Amino acid sequence: MADGGSRKRPKKARRCSRYFCTAGRGMEPFLIEEVQARLGATQVEYISGKVFFSTNLELSMLKKLKSAERLFLLLKKCPPLSFRGNKGRIIQDVQKLVNENPRCWLDTTAVWRSLYDQSAKQLNLCQEYPDSKKQKLEEEKHIENEKQKMQIILETDTIKNQIEDQQKCDTHDVCKDILLPQGRLFLENTPELIRDKTIVCNSCFSFRVSCRCSGILAKLFTAQELGKIIGIALMKNFGWKADLRNPDLEIFVHLNDVYSVIGIPLFRLPLASRAYIKTAGLRSTIAWAMTSLAEIKAGAFVLDPMCGLGTILLEAAIEWPNVYYFGSDISDSQLQGAYSNIRDASLIDKIELFKSSVTGLPFLSESIDVILTDIPFGKKFKITEDMKFLPRVFQELERVLCFGGTVVLLLNQELYKSISNIAHGSRTERSIFAETSTDCRQSDLISVEQDKESISCGTVSPSSQDTREEDFSYKKGDLGSLVFIESFEVSLGKTNAFICKYKKIT
Repeated sequence: MADGGSRKRPKKARRCSRYFCTAGRGMEPFLIEEVQARLGATQVEYISGKVFFSTNLELSMLKKLKSAERLFLLLKKCPPLSFRGNKGRIIQDVQKLVNENPRCWLDTTAVWRSLYDQSAKQLNLCQEYPDSKKQKLEEEKHIENEKQKMQIILETDTIKNQIEDQQKCDTHDVCKDILLPQGRLFLENTPELIRDKTIVCNSCFSFRVSCRCSGILAKLFTAQELGKIIGIALMKNFGWKADLRNPDLEIFVHLNDVYSVIGIPLFRLPLASRAYIKTAGLRSTIAWAMTSLAEIKAGAFVLDPMCGLGTILLEAAIEWPNVYYFGSDISDSQLQGAYSNIRDASLIDKIELFKSSVTGLPFLSESIDVILTDIPFGKKFKITEDMKFLPRVFQELERVLCFGGTVVLLLNQELYKSISNIAHGSRTERSIFAETSTDCRQSDLISVEQDKESISCGTVSPSSQDTREEDFSYKKGDLGSLVFIESFEVSLGKTNAFICKYKKIT
């Protein structure tokens, strides 16, 4: 044999791990499509604000997700805590998140550890800090740990008092439930457990707990109190050390009336914080969602006629590099900011900027393949007298767009409704309506395999409680030759907006 009789063994396929991403309201369908297309993910499920999936890809591939806010290794997904009338029993239920299945915690942290090279982190710390600075950091960590120990001791008394006040008529039963075999309250053992490094666990991590809670639970406990209860359980079971400043491991806990989710964040910074965008304008996830709808092809001419700081163009140019991009704006300061962003992203040769009004674009008729823009009429999304220019804006977009071209617009709610006044035709639109709450029922955990039809047409409808599909009372029609295709309602923080897609067909 040419290779001397030896053959290389094929690499073992990595075992599929379970993850979830958080997403802004209305971004779930974009994220679902992305994890399937980019990662080849399986077992895709979603609830409001979260998408769960399985994949065996490396972290470098997971980091490429564009429509997600944060990425987590899934540790637990279970029904909500039961509220049985007193704080003592609720504390028990919170502790059970750790105590009932410790093997799940150990297995998941083993996966987390395999995803990361811990020695690389230590090497980076040594390179980043000279000996004097490193010593100072260690001293600060020691002081912080001592403060934390004292705080735990103080809060132990508070939680004990709450339990006793809630259960005066049944003190014996409650105490019996939460007592350790040694006869001391579990919470009272914390200082000794912090100092004890010989617990039943081969790996001793430093950790912190980040907890979010809402609904009934939030009325009974603060997020800090719940996080502390979980943290104490972790120290007792695994011998992990609490470290609020620079932990090896962060535990994310989200508890509400309809589900309990626990995960390990895999990156310090959110995925939505793009390294190639120095000055943030429009939220990067929204900008990417707009570009994903635009059907951009190699060699196309793409225009943002109100480019602002250039976020939409940056997202498009990173994803589809072999395209000609143009950005215009009437504001000198916005163009300067866009130029700085484009320069810092090393995309000067990809994106051309110029000053122009959107009602008088310096392009030949039917010369642009794709138009992407956020129409910013009025300060802070309020409608002003600028609205009178809206028909002229659409006429100019229609003029420069070629036959078969695509327009994707981001419109605030008032603009979205106002388009009906200049629309021609009577096409009825349906889109996602997100409730103000981000919670959803456990029964609303939807498998994408069971709901492919609704996802493929851009509609996610887990339940009437969180998202509901409605027909508008008014008709949303075409804008001349720009035919309405679809729209998505998405969150811009305190307000909502609509991503609308049109195509030129005549």
